[in-house]
Amino acid sequence: MGGHSHWAGIKHKKAITDAKRGKVWTKIIKEIAIAAKAGGGNPDDNPRLRSAIADAKGSNMPLENVKRAIRRGTGQEPGVTYEEIVYEGYGPCGIAIIINVTTDSKNRAASEIRKILDQHGGNMGSTGSVGWMFEQKGYLSVKKEDAKEEELMNLVLEIGAEDFRAPEGSEEFEIITSPQDFEAVKTKLLEKKIPLSSSEITMLPKNEVNVGEDKAEQVLKLMDALEDHEDVQQVYSNFNIPDAILAKLEK
Repeated sequence: MGGHSHWAGIKHKKAITDAKRGKVWTKIIKEIAIAAKAGGGNPDDNPRLRSAIADAKGSNMPLENVKRAIRRGTGQEPGVTYEEIVYEGYGPCGIAIIINVTTDSKNRAASEIRKILDQHGGNMGSTGSVGWMFEQKGYLSVKKEDAKEEELMNLVLEIGAEDFRAPEGSEEFEIITSPQDFEAVKTKLLEKKIPLSSSEITMLPKNEVNVGEDKAEQVLKLMDALEDHEDVQQVYSNFNIPDAILAKLEK
């Protein structure tokens, strides 16, 4: 993925199924509550809350659910209190993994995340063990069929992006920003009517670990298991599985 977390690239190709919608809503509600608690209940003044509300709309969550989550976050309505934790660990082939969790029970979450890692050939690391391998960045992608490479590159660099990439074999252009400039760059691209296939604040690996066919399925099963846990909000990793191997696994 040209520096972007390969796992994020794979996830973007997965449709949200109705069977998982309830779990998706649960995760978004937690994010809305945490965002409102941290930065207030007005999305105009709180980019994180604004992004969470956009995710809620994208998953067809009822507006009342959104409002209730905001009220819980700001303390206007009683409910479960969530806290954020970051776990770091390793997977097969020594891949680095960062797991962002929002939970009402730290002890339960830690135990269950450790168990998932152990079951799939990984292990929990100490705080700071892999975090240094990643950088927080804004990441946006545009399908190559939706823009001309040179025009898009000139535009994004002009409006404040840090980097523009056109990975060989990928169907998308990648735009990297600082976290601070992410919202401004995204807004300007949308104003120019450039359709975005993804946009997020993410953790980009500084270097990637290539995973061969012998371990690829095990890595993907681990990532799926972590993503599927209801307390896990985001998972970042530095693995790279060649597209040819991914295509074989999808058959």
